[in-house]
Amino acid sequence: MSVTGVTGDSPSRAWRIVIPILLGILFLGLWEFLVRWLQIPKFVLPPPSMIVDALTEDYGTLIASLWNTLKITGMAFVVAVVLGVTGAILFTQSRLFEMSLFPYAVVLQVTPIVSIAPFILIWVGLDHIERALLILATIVAFFPILSNTTLGMKSVDHNLLNLFDLYHASRWQRLRYLQLPSAMPYLLGGMKISGGLALIGAVVAEFVAGSGTGTGLAWRIIESSNRLNIPRMFAALVLLSVLGVMIFFGLSALETMLLRKWHESAVGREN
Repeated sequence: MSVTGVTGDSPSRAWRIVIPILLGILFLGLWEFLVRWLQIPKFVLPPPSMIVDALTEDYGTLIASLWNTLKITGMAFVVAVVLGVTGAILFTQSRLFEMSLFPYAVVLQVTPIVSIAPFILIWVGLDHIERALLILATIVAFFPILSNTTLGMKSVDHNLLNLFDLYHASRWQRLRYLQLPSAMPYLLGGMKISGGLALIGAVVAEFVAGSGTGTGLAWRIIESSNRLNIPRMFAALVLLSVLGVMIFFGLSALETMLLRKWHESAVGREN
């Protein structure tokens, strides 16, 4: 059975799915074998079968924690998209606005979230932990949306800008019909980065908040580590990884759906 498609030089869609799955199965099988053969203690590295058992036994608790982490991640991502696109529009419409505020956006990006998390928790209050987590995750996810969308809106073909000026298009018409559509691929690329960062921000915020959160997957990892319940800790980590992969592929599917009919990055090629 050939792994190439019709053109003979690229793997078919089925093989693009099958090959990673086979590699994953091989890796898990080797992991299981080496752990049992070398008799590695379960509190150091549990075998995959034990992780599956932990996931099955604590399924309800872990899924509830997964939902809470997903909720924070989703809300932070939506807020980051709204704020990032709004900021990009303002930056491209006003040079003074960009010069004044963009350096502060960079400061938020390069400042480690762990260092500002305690301040956010204190300012928001321990009675509003979820709000603090949302703010921290939004800070992490915000910059890729802002920078990518700003870049996209500035990358408009100058000939098209001249054409809009020739027909005396208003600023709103130029923004709606030219700059925003041109920035769409950049925005969607930034969203794929921001989705993962929102999850990372939510997890880091839960780690810093500690037992006050009580429900997120990050706290389940801390709790399991403190109790030396390493299989349960790995089970929570697996759920986090699966969530991150689902976010990425979901946003990739959205990108393909929105761009497939007109943009070169998503249009199918014959060669």
